[in-house]
Amino acid sequence: MAQTDSALIKTIVLVEDDDVVRPLTAEVLQEFGYHVQALRDAASALEWLRGDQPVHLLMSDIGLPGMDGRELVEAARRLRPTLPVLFASGYDERELLDQVRARDNGAATESIVKPYDFMQLANRLSTLTSA
Repeated sequence: MAQTDSALIKTIVLVEDDDVVRPLTAEVLQEFGYHVQALRDAASALEWLRGDQPVHLLMSDIGLPGMDGRELVEAARRLRPTLPVLFASGYDERELLDQVRARDNGAATESIVKPYDFMQLANRLSTLTSA
């Protein structure tokens, strides 16, 4: 039995508190062919991740209100240990990335600096969701 096209669409949970950036990023991700669950904060993302829906990637801003992106990833990986993560930030976050990778048990973790080049974003997403 062949899979339907909808079974092949990968889901990204996007967490971005900026009310302008979130819908624009979601639209770009949808243009790339992903199903996007766009959320404003870490608490909403964790609530969604507690469900049983498939998630292929968590894309999160680092500077979130309340629980920041690093804390979100730590909590998300308690729920879904192998969940790939793409941090998006306006700053070079190499130190944070190294800290998260040290705790990630082999789960893929990358970052991209905002504003990002769409081809670079597409390549990172493809690499992270192809596993």
